[in-house]
Amino acid sequence: MTDAVRHPVFARLYTRLSVQMEAHGNTENRVELLAGLSGRVIEVGAGNGLNFAHYPAEVTEVVAVEPEAYLRTRAEAAAASAPVPVTVVDGTADELPAGVGDFDAAVTSLVLCSVPDPAHALAEVRRVVRPGGELRFFEHVRSNGARLAAWQDRMNPLWRRVGGGCNANRDTQATISAAGFDIDHVRRFGFAPSWVNKLTAPHILGTARAR
Repeated sequence: MTDAVRHPVFARLYTRLSVQMEAHGNTENRVELLAGLSGRVIEVGAGNGLNFAHYPAEVTEVVAVEPEAYLRTRAEAAAASAPVPVTVVDGTADELPAGVGDFDAAVTSLVLCSVPDPAHALAEVRRVVRPGGELRFFEHVRSNGARLAAWQDRMNPLWRRVGGGCNANRDTQATISAAGFDIDHVRRFGFAPSWVNKLTAPHILGTARAR
């Protein structure tokens, strides 16, 4: 599985940009995303581990899956100071290293934009979360506004090439619902801390329950 995903330039750029994003309000989004979680949690696409510091004490274990080697190294460093036990593992969203119903909850955070097949990835998430378990999601998505959505469609091929496979125009909320989850709550908002993020400003943050 090692080096299944390699985006060395983007990984370093993302690490730098993520610091700016946290300073402009993303920390609060992460706190909201993780509040109230408990039990065993799988985090899919953990990146450089910026969620780890915000897991509540009721979480007994986090298994953090990250396929990109540079980001995984950063995540391992973040795990060392996390307030809950975090194990960082190599793996991809389309073949999660876990059994059926192993987890009480799953977390996706700015990752479903970049997986090759989001429907398949979410089917894997549904497989490893027990019935009635939670999915916590925080993702940038296709705009509801026709003008920005048109620009997202137009620019997506270039955006995907320079952004490590990131897609600007996915309807992630619909894909979550189709994957066997009932959405309990979703907040839709704009978040663009710099000009780099203008194309991907529309975000959703919410909770869904595995059927």
